[in-house]
Formats: sequence, structure tokens, C-alpha cells
Amino acid sequence: QVQLVESGGGLVQAGGSLRLSCVASGSRFSISAMGWYRQAPGKERELAARITGGGSTNYADSVKGRFTISRDNAKNTVYLQMNSLKPDDTAVYYCKTEITTLRATYGYWGQGTQVTVSS
Repeated sequence: QVQLVESGGGLVQAGGSLRLSCVASGSRFSISAMGWYRQAPGKERELAARITGGGSTNYADSVKGRFTISRDNAKNTVYLQMNSLKPDDTAVYYCKTEITTLRATYGYWGQGTQVTVSS
């Protein structure tokens, strides 16, 4: 059973920084891509940042230049460094891993961690 454990959320003032971590465990297959998605109240879940197994990254336009995603493959861990935070970044942040088996690629979600940015 694949499990994802997120940490690092919290309350921060605008302009501040937070670092999110997500550790994946329980997979018999290699983890391909890992990413962070976010969902603000009343809005749909959206991609914030994603990183492939080879290290290629993509970001939402709204976070480019402020957020940095990275991963430690040996630890099955993905990080999201968030700088220059804005009140609009307030959301529940979810970690997602994509695991490729012989048959298909499956996505697994973490439980989410709250990030609140005060003005």
C-alpha cells in the first residue's frame, strides 16, 4: 500500500517562506513523477509544481520564480520551497506521486497540508 506523508505547512505572513516535504513509501515499483497540487476554498485543485524522475520540472505560471520543486530519489521524497508567499497561495497543498507498473501508471495522493498566508 502506497503511503504519502506530507509536512511543513502552516501560517506565514505575506513575503515569508515555507518548505513542504512529502515522503512516499510502500511501493514495489519505481516512482516516476512527483508533484504538488493545491486547492483553495471554492476552487478546483490545480497543479503547483511537478518533477519527473529525470528531474524535469514544470510550474504553474502563478508560482514561477517563487516556488522550487526538488526531489531526493534515494529517500522517495519531494520538496516544495515556497518563497515570497502571497495571500493567494493560501490553500491545502497535496502531494501526488505517479508510479509506473508493468501495466499502467497510477497516481497516489497525500492527505494534504494547510498553507495559510496572511496579509
